[in-house]
Amino acid sequence: MSALLNFLNSIVTLASQIPLPDFFSPHRVGEVYRVLYQDRAIAAEAWAQQQKIEPASSDRHKVGLLLIDVQNTFCIPEFELFVGGKSGMGAVEDNIRLCQFIYRNLGSISEIIPTMDSHTAMQIFHPIFWLNDRGQHPEPATTISLTDVRQGVWQPNPNLAFGLNISVRQLKQHALHYVRKLSDEGKYPLTIWTYHSMLGGIGHALVSAVEEAVFFHSIARKSPTHFELKGDNPLTENYSVLSPEVLDTANEKAIAHKNAGLIQKLIQFERLIIAGQAKSHCVAWTVDNLLTEIEQINPQLAQKVYLLEDCMSPVVIPEVVDFSELADKTFEKFAKAGMNLVKSTDNIFLSSH
Repeated sequence: MSALLNFLNSIVTLASQIPLPDFFSPHRVGEVYRVLYQDRAIAAEAWAQQQKIEPASSDRHKVGLLLIDVQNTFCIPEFELFVGGKSGMGAVEDNIRLCQFIYRNLGSISEIIPTMDSHTAMQIFHPIFWLNDRGQHPEPATTISLTDVRQGVWQPNPNLAFGLNISVRQLKQHALHYVRKLSDEGKYPLTIWTYHSMLGGIGHALVSAVEEAVFFHSIARKSPTHFELKGDNPLTENYSVLSPEVLDTANEKAIAHKNAGLIQKLIQFERLIIAGQAKSHCVAWTVDNLLTEIEQINPQLAQKVYLLEDCMSPVVIPEVVDFSELADKTFEKFAKAGMNLVKSTDNIFLSSH
């Protein structure tokens, strides 16, 4: 906690130099609270008039801000999968900078697109889905490999077949097919995660301070927030908002599809800015999918993408696993492809009007 206090103290001078709404408090970014929508709406319209912020419809250059999974489950300490990063308070520090970035650049950001990791209990990456020969579920952070499933170390829970509207035989076929597909395509092995980002639960919600900033932007710019839900398919992981990890069953029957509409939307922005959690997982997967699509259309489009590296952190579990180096190498690949690695304080905007 002392590291967070030092960080907060270090930004006070910078924050005081740039107009920010009076209600914004960096000290509350790590908390869950109720956003006062009516009060913020009134304040946003007054703020737009005072700061001479025009509606987004008047922007000559459309700038999109893609916020990946900035939700309580990943961003609030003591929630299920808090992304602490190297400092231990990474996601909180990232979101302080993110909120400031949104408020300081209200007149330049045309549209905000938050993605929402959205899960229910009976999904392929949750403990309930799998059993060993003693009838036990895997612990969170267990990885399940192709060899594990082939040898029966882990098998899908037959009691879930009915609720998934498939037979036990089909469930077993899909489980084997799934881990084989991950292996064949060189993806991470299936990881069992603790129950998180549960649809309808408080962990699913956007971080309160970020939600407040996004709502304020929406009112000030007369620009509807474009929410994108992902991850609710029980038979596949969905790190990237643009495509699930596996798209078909063992019988080559489609179970999921690429998010073609969102892909098209993103590549149409003159600038696309990306932030969120975690840098090593859902951010990396989404950007990688986007880069794949861009390279098929026009590799030059990569130059329109700006990655806010100080508004994202990698997964780091002290003395267990540290994805920092892997995340950095992945982002080096993005940079070599033409994408821009920037900080939230950099001047990255075209003239909007």
